Amino acid sequence: MASFKPSHILVFGATGNIGKYIVNRLITAKPPFPQISIFTSANTVSTKAELLNKWKAAGVSVVVGDIKDSTEIKNAYQGIDTAISCLGRGALQYQFELIKQADASESVRWFFPSEYGTDPEHNPSSANEKPHTFKRAVRKMFAEEIKNLKPTYLVVGPYIEMWVPKDSVSGFDIQKREATLLEDGEQPIGFTAMDDVGKGVVAALQRPEVSVGKALKIASFTKSSNQVLAEFEKQLGEKFNVTYVPLEDVKSVEKKFWDEGNPLAVVAALRRIWVTGGAVYDKLDNEALGLDGQLQTLEEAVRNRIDGKPF
Repeated sequence: MASFKPSHILVFGATGNIGKYIVNRLITAKPPFPQISIFTSANTVSTKAELLNKWKAAGVSVVVGDIKDSTEIKNAYQGIDTAISCLGRGALQYQFELIKQADASESVRWFFPSEYGTDPEHNPSSANEKPHTFKRAVRKMFAEEIKNLKPTYLVVGPYIEMWVPKDSVSGFDIQKREATLLEDGEQPIGFTAMDDVGKGVVAALQRPEVSVGKALKIASFTKSSNQVLAEFEKQLGEKFNVTYVPLEDVKSVEKKFWDEGNPLAVVAALRRIWVTGGAVYDKLDNEALGLDGQLQTLEEAVRNRIDGKPF
């Protein structure tokens, strides 16, 4: 597939958190992709009409259907050669049927599963992390069951836009000039801006010789929590009141959330993974994808958070 060029791309989960960024970058890609379609629900058509109308005006086709209906998925794949899943964590169980139907179709040959986060094969302990359950199952499916379809997994670091705001574990309260950081704040983290995920998908589509069958790793920048803090203080000209939380305390909170069935358990688990080196890689694929110098800097990311740029 080294010479393969996507001619008709279908995106699932297009209007979600990361899907919007990916579709926007697909639309503005140079050279342009011949055809772009999205598969979405009737409810989304009514609740997100403004966004969909904007995309339609840019040439995007909207296929309305039920992601739980395999017949509708099968029909949606007609004439499609590349599928991109942007399903959120709450819908990942439906991805298996998307892959199965794509593999059985006469036209789909390339599939981007909804990874866009930490690597389930980062290290031996990654295989046991609960947030990686569906990712591991998808990779196993491709390795053992899928015959005609080639995957590309795009691994990214925590979205800086979502990492900054304070939650039940850590983060920044910019208005109050407060920060809660984990451990000593010195562990490097490979952050990825959400718009840069879209750039990464486009770059992978444009370079099948680099990306087909691969797990690609990109990051906008790699910095420690303390370096992010220092940039906030520099741009605001004020010191923050900083609290450092020991790792054992984070693990205790995480366990409590899992035991309670609290969805914040995933947040706690990911925060723990990131602060113990789970978002740092020996080698990134930024250069191979032509992304060097094209991604957001720490300075830009912090300025966007200070300005309250929506995401």
